[in-house]
Amino acid sequence: MSARDFEILYKETRLNLEPSTSSSIVQIRVGSHTQSSFSRSTTASARAINAADDEKAYRIRNIATASSVYYRKHHASPRGFHWRVLENDTVLSIRTADVCKPNHCQHNDTDAPLVLNLRFPSPIRTSCIGFSDPEAHDALCVHVVDQSNQLHTITLRPDHFRKRLATDGGLGELCKSYSSSGFGFKQPHRLVVVNHEQLLVTMHDGGIIRFDRNSRPNGANGNLWKETIYNVAGWGQSLQKLVPFKRDPTVRYGNTNMELTAATSTAITNAGIDGAAFLFTICLDHRMRVWDVRTGQIMYTGDILNAKRDPQDIARWTIDPSQTNLIRILDNGPGQCLVVTYSPIGSGEFKFWKVKANAQGSIHVADCFPEQKLVPASPSSLDIWTLADFAVAQQAEGPELWTLWKNNITYRVQKLQVHPTSATGPFEDGWKSVNIESSAASAQTSGPCDPVDSSEKWLELIFFPGRFSKSTLETALVMYEKGLGTYKEGNSRSNKSIAESICSVVGATTTLDRSSVGGLDYEQFRGTSETQWTRFWRLLLELDKQRGEALSLVLDSVDGMIWVACADLLSSVRQCSDLDRIYHNIETPSQKDQDVAALVSAGLNFVEVFSDSVLELSRAALRAELFEESSLSDADRMQQFYDKAGFWRQVTEEDVAQVAETLGQNFQMVTPRLYEDLFELITAAGDGNSQELRAPFTGFGRKLVIRTVQETIELHWKILFSQLILLVHMEDEIEDEKIALHARFDVGLVYRKLVDALKRLEHLRWMVKTELTIPVPTADQSGSASPVANRGKQETYAITALEGLIGHLLGLPESHGEPLLSSITDVVLDICAPTSSTELDNGIMQCWLLKQGRPDLAKELSPFAQQDPFATYIQGRVFLALNEHSTAAQCFKKASVGLSTERTTVQRHSAGLLDDTEWRLLYSGLPNYYAHVVNLFERQRAYSYVVEFSKLALQFIQDNQEDENTSSQRTKHNDVKTEMLSRLFTASTAISQFDVAHSTLLSMTDDEVLQKSYLRRLVEKMCEAGQNTELVNLPFSGLQSMVDDILVEKCRQVRDVLNGVPYHQVLYAWRISHNDYRGAASVLLDRLQKLRQMGEGDKVGVSGEDALDTQVTRQYLLLINALSCVQSKGEAYILEDILSDDDDEAEDVKPNGKGGSDNLEDHLDDLMERLDTAEEPAKQQQQQQQPSKKKTGGRTTRASAAAASTTSSEAQQEEDRVLAEKLRQFESASESFAGESRRRLLTLADIRKQYQQELDRIVAIQNNQFGFTDGFDGEDGDVFMS
Repeated sequence: MSARDFEILYKETRLNLEPSTSSSIVQIRVGSHTQSSFSRSTTASARAINAADDEKAYRIRNIATASSVYYRKHHASPRGFHWRVLENDTVLSIRTADVCKPNHCQHNDTDAPLVLNLRFPSPIRTSCIGFSDPEAHDALCVHVVDQSNQLHTITLRPDHFRKRLATDGGLGELCKSYSSSGFGFKQPHRLVVVNHEQLLVTMHDGGIIRFDRNSRPNGANGNLWKETIYNVAGWGQSLQKLVPFKRDPTVRYGNTNMELTAATSTAITNAGIDGAAFLFTICLDHRMRVWDVRTGQIMYTGDILNAKRDPQDIARWTIDPSQTNLIRILDNGPGQCLVVTYSPIGSGEFKFWKVKANAQGSIHVADCFPEQKLVPASPSSLDIWTLADFAVAQQAEGPELWTLWKNNITYRVQKLQVHPTSATGPFEDGWKSVNIESSAASAQTSGPCDPVDSSEKWLELIFFPGRFSKSTLETALVMYEKGLGTYKEGNSRSNKSIAESICSVVGATTTLDRSSVGGLDYEQFRGTSETQWTRFWRLLLELDKQRGEALSLVLDSVDGMIWVACADLLSSVRQCSDLDRIYHNIETPSQKDQDVAALVSAGLNFVEVFSDSVLELSRAALRAELFEESSLSDADRMQQFYDKAGFWRQVTEEDVAQVAETLGQNFQMVTPRLYEDLFELITAAGDGNSQELRAPFTGFGRKLVIRTVQETIELHWKILFSQLILLVHMEDEIEDEKIALHARFDVGLVYRKLVDALKRLEHLRWMVKTELTIPVPTADQSGSASPVANRGKQETYAITALEGLIGHLLGLPESHGEPLLSSITDVVLDICAPTSSTELDNGIMQCWLLKQGRPDLAKELSPFAQQDPFATYIQGRVFLALNEHSTAAQCFKKASVGLSTERTTVQRHSAGLLDDTEWRLLYSGLPNYYAHVVNLFERQRAYSYVVEFSKLALQFIQDNQEDENTSSQRTKHNDVKTEMLSRLFTASTAISQFDVAHSTLLSMTDDEVLQKSYLRRLVEKMCEAGQNTELVNLPFSGLQSMVDDILVEKCRQVRDVLNGVPYHQVLYAWRISHNDYRGAASVLLDRLQKLRQMGEGDKVGVSGEDALDTQVTRQYLLLINALSCVQSKGEAYILEDILSDDDDEAEDVKPNGKGGSDNLEDHLDDLMERLDTAEEPAKQQQQQQQPSKKKTGGRTTRASAAAASTTSSEAQQEEDRVLAEKLRQFESASESFAGESRRRLLTLADIRKQYQQELDRIVAIQNNQFGFTDGFDGEDGDVFMS
């Protein structure tokens, strides 16, 4: 019998057991007796070294020798616990395995992600592991017997699986060990847990030891347990077995001789009676014995097949001691239960027993079907299959039997529905099978026209989320390197990711050589690379097969779920959807599904013959249909797709004939109703993922759903893609318009539905294959510290985009009432359906990715973006995060109208990307919208776009101000205007658009303080940027005096006038351009003084040029030129501050070169004396000119020349009067500032004299004449030495 003879109604989904982060693993060391200690998990580098070892070490650390799932009865969160035995049976690893969180649970929002590794000092007995659930306490009790015969009892609380802090101090009194005296002369074989206070251990001689917990373990003897020993026979017969030659036959198992009465498989039940406990055992002698645990009496003994056999034929009916799964009990009510036993003898046979019991301890066992034999059918008659485990569930129709078959490391799961009252027989329903994916995916063959390198295809295949564990990849890489001979011990890859390491190792095996004609041989390079990647892929598959070895079959009777616990996997069994069922039974469909199965089969067979290159062309043509807007009609779109795909080139007559044979001549079977039936298959039948109140999935449950979605997407895509190709082919194949498909129904409608369904699948496909890393939360909701809080390093873990984006939306309706194996299918089918209740809001997804700092992934979602304004705005945010500012600006402008129109209600959903302040700027007018865009560009320092959008905002503010009626509106717009002017000024200054900054500055008329501050910034920025000419040329209307003051202040702050920003030169140019020559001269004088203070006047002949050409002399010349440009000679003076250290020098020099005090009184007295002296001769000469003028009759004479001279003298006198008046005014002003620093007046003549003195000083220095005293020259007491 082959596997295809069974109808497939269920599918398997495999889950990796690798924790999301390394810190999720907690190592707990279980000590001897009553001591326990805690140790942290090994470091990441140590784990990497351990994982990257040979295959033997890989098996020790990752491949379990025993595994199963335990479900608690009295407490619901967490309820399921998956356990495994690792590392040579020294580690018991336990984690939670709940799929959903119950809504009534107080820890509803708290997940339990930690994995507890209990490390024992001695290897544990895998058959002596048990769990219990105390009814009075929310805890999990673990009971283990190790090979040193120590009985360990460990109590774990839910917080131990939620917080690392709960185990930081060790388990303490929660972990206790006990040395049993009964184990001194008996070997334990099986451990059975009655409850947390009572344990049973079956022994090698057929007896049992009952352990009862002492109410006071710290009493007289200090023992934790009280032991009671029960034997199959009396003590006398037991002692006879110790005498040689009087022993019964035994079976060798390990190092122990097992008695035939020893129990190899056990089950415990109370049969619905409080206080009762019955132990059902399957013994090596092929008999079932029922023990009353309270009394230790055997209540029933009988053959497990109820068969009569020869007592002498012992060997034939002896069961191997390794058989542990031979009995299951199903409670049916008070005082009765159903017992199912399995005999592994021969081809194997099941037997159903009806058991009745009472409170007094009596029990009655009866064969349910004495005339019926149930021999399970193996998955295939061509191989040797062994029934490894089975489970029994109660359904309305009767018992439901699940079986687990094994062939080496391959396994199959089957189901049989038993109908006890069926007239045709209880077992006539037939076995149903579970589809196990045995075929591994492979990368497409690379070709010269591939858009990506072959390595990218293989990496995408290898690192598909959930396919391989990290330890598998690391071990496969080490084995591959050893095969190449390139592996080096201690070679660290700590700086490389596993993907980079694989690429470097595989890539090193291939070189690009030249062909025989001299060119680069790309074909040889591609072929060699494909070969090496294929070798590594096959090695991975072989290593991964070990992880899939089945160890046990587990039934969750509460949720109705079937699990297969494997060596390094946990497989769930779920019900097939209608499309799954048709696909997996396509050769033998049911009567109602024959037409749809024919359509699906025709499409799959038609596309199956396509080469990889044709498939790639078809997918490329489909991408254009999915993501590009088209204005063509449906017929033209189909024709365009047909032409671009070009698959017709590879279609043969045989392919066309095969389609016609399946669908009838001219495809008569194809009708609109047939396509409606097809689309109904991909639509959820029930509530699916409705938005009603539901039980949310746990992290483990989300992983299960995501993995199931991955499988469903691939199947639906495969079927719908083939249907699209087939539809286009059939439409083009029939040339007769009367019988063409479009003459029978709307082909375009079907085409659009297929494209829409494929677009959603493509969207989901991207989400389930794309992984991103997110940081581990720093604290959970209970306030516990994170696992890495004390390490000072933020740890991350990887999740798929689908889980990150919509994982929180997934769950089951609270009152779904259906078994979990069908509810999971409904949820997944709803996610994948074109009309799903789970909306894939692409904009929100991109917002979330931007929030996570992954704009690269957000850009990959751009083809799925909608065309509404908010979606367009989000595209702009994506491009902005990628520094594609031009494209972002286009998106922002395109969305401006839609996002600026005022609305009464706004749905604020952005995954936290936009805060309340940003939301208030949207839907509130164009000025606010553009102000928001300005903020975005300013964060990116894209100042050119800040300028652009600031101008737009100001433009619309100006337009809106004309229509404003209320003061509040004007106030709001004024605030926005001020902010936009500020940002416009800042941005234009940052990118040196000083003309824009200048015009913006002039517009800041409402805030003088801000205007003055920005004016200072503009002046400083232009000076620092060397834009002196531009600064001088800007008009600065109304702000010129402020500019002058700013430059004066900057000049005062300058100490080194030769380095840095030349503020003196800028101020000099500024005043010259505004015809303020005296002001320009004062700047030059300040610079001259600072040059002298720097000692520049003493640097004579340094450069080898003219000795008289120094910084100081050049400054004198500029100063003289500036004062010479003063039109009024009376204005040709400047005032010089007298520094404290220059007082002595000031006393020695007078304005006219005279010695004495240099003060305003001397100047004023001198001028008044000159005026008095010149007034008398001028009057006399004026009187003489009048009569001579009459005599000459207007001719020019010597007297007229004298008169001209008199006129010139009068002009000079007038200038002296003006100067004297100003000096009087200055003198009176100086008296009011008597406490301020002293100043002196320098005229042009004074400056020239100082210049000459400076030249003389330089000449003297050149002649080696040095003065002993300070001064400009050697006069007035200076002595020079030569």
